[in-house]
Amino acid sequence: MAEKVKFNYLMLVPVIVVAAILGAMGAQMFEKHRRALAGLDPDVLPSVQVGLPAPGVALTALGGKPIFEDGALQVDGVKLVNYWASWCAPCRAEHPNLEQLADEGIPIFGINYKDNPDHALGFLEELGDPYIAVGADPNGRTALDWGLYGVPETYVIDGEGRVLLRFAGPVTQRVLESTIRPAIEAAREN
Repeated sequence: MAEKVKFNYLMLVPVIVVAAILGAMGAQMFEKHRRALAGLDPDVLPSVQVGLPAPGVALTALGGKPIFEDGALQVDGVKLVNYWASWCAPCRAEHPNLEQLADEGIPIFGINYKDNPDHALGFLEELGDPYIAVGADPNGRTALDWGLYGVPETYVIDGEGRVLLRFAGPVTQRVLESTIRPAIEAAREN
């Protein structure tokens, strides 16, 4: 005869405590991110580049891809600059949204950050290449000039070569609609 195992609800207490702690931490991180995006977080430094001419770029070629050079940002029209790396999981997540923008005719210039060139080229071969020109920043020197916090980061540049928006983090569908597209429209109106 099989013996009945008695379930002890006290065994669930550690699981519930851990879940509550993780939930509170996640809510706190979400609120901090929301406040930072709204410019309400005193711990987050705003980009000093916004409103100024886009910094120069000193990049190396990435395979046989067209290279992103300084003069590209002085061309009339709205454009994006996107910092990315093959080792960056959020870069992979945002990639379809960048491809969507490229398909809509928005020029996107890519800066591959501290990456292995073969891995970077493999990333673009696997996921597609939304960039009209790309360059590698193997030592992060150009990133310093731009004030990069980490990858991915995307900048909206107006027709006069000024930075209108710096967005740190992946361009999700929500970010695309709530932040990037309004900045593109504002750049078109300038």
